[in-house]
Amino acid sequence: MQPDIKKRLETWAEFMDPKSDINFLYIVTPEDDTPRPLPYPENIDTRVEWAVNAYERQMERAEWLDDYFIPAVSPYTGTEIFAQAFGSPVHYPGDNNPFALPAVYDASDLSKIKKPDVFSSDLGRLFEIAERIRNQTGPGAIVQLPDIQSPLDIAALIWEKSRFLMAMLDEPEAALELIFMVETLLTEFLDEWFKRFGTEYIAHHPHYPMRGGFTFSEDEVGAFSPEMFEKFSLPSINRLSRRYGGCGMHCCADARHQWEGFRKIEGLRLINLTYTGKALKESAEFFKNALCHFPHYALDEEIQPRPIPGWAEAFKDTHFILHVTARDENEARSFAERLKEYSLSSGII
Repeated sequence: MQPDIKKRLETWAEFMDPKSDINFLYIVTPEDDTPRPLPYPENIDTRVEWAVNAYERQMERAEWLDDYFIPAVSPYTGTEIFAQAFGSPVHYPGDNNPFALPAVYDASDLSKIKKPDVFSSDLGRLFEIAERIRNQTGPGAIVQLPDIQSPLDIAALIWEKSRFLMAMLDEPEAALELIFMVETLLTEFLDEWFKRFGTEYIAHHPHYPMRGGFTFSEDEVGAFSPEMFEKFSLPSINRLSRRYGGCGMHCCADARHQWEGFRKIEGLRLINLTYTGKALKESAEFFKNALCHFPHYALDEEIQPRPIPGWAEAFKDTHFILHVTARDENEARSFAERLKEYSLSSGII
């Protein structure tokens, strides 16, 4: 691992401590039009080749671009991987990522569902893919965690979603049974993943490093009440967070009504919310410096190609990461220079 990468990792580790004086980091992503093979079974060899080449490009980028991006091995997938292990059929649309179709339509179907063994399912293939990539990039390469959803979100893929949401009201014990089965499989998967690839890793989305903990998406919470979040989702998240020593969360739902519940997630280190405008500024105020903020796409719209706008002011009392995209190498260098000058002149870093 390059010395500069190690330095960046140490900076991230310090940044993740809410008491740290480092409270602003930035990532600048130059556009990369290299086509990525879809994560289909027949594309495994080309996926491995693409991931190796992508890692090499990222390492080169780390040499010429002065930001806080961490190169990583990416055994990327769609959202289907855990539902597929439970027997959900997978649809391969041909022009996009695969996704799971329901295996359960009512509580009576649950008797057909058994918790799978990690290596007797297609999940085992992910370990093989990640190992093949890292065998070519070297043992020092950090591995990106696959796409992990919360146990509830995965259950909503296995059980036809609208019926699952109704079951949470009408047959809560059946819904909880499936959620717990998913949690058990996730635990076995993560135990083995961290054993093989280490507990320093890159989150699936957005791209940030973690030491310990686990990272996940919680996207169905916009469809039900705070009370249902606390009953059906929060307990499994907290058990996983306690097991692994914290967590980071992405949420792309319109879930303002769940923020109080999010504050009850134990060990939550970083939150990534897909909001724009007033709601984004409200989230900065609501969560403040209890955790790190990784605001989503909305910031891109205001920062480029203009100087730093009022977004930074909204997050000035928080720990936050700013992510911007650039059209080419020259623009990426320019953005990074401006962000560095801003952070130094404002005393924000």
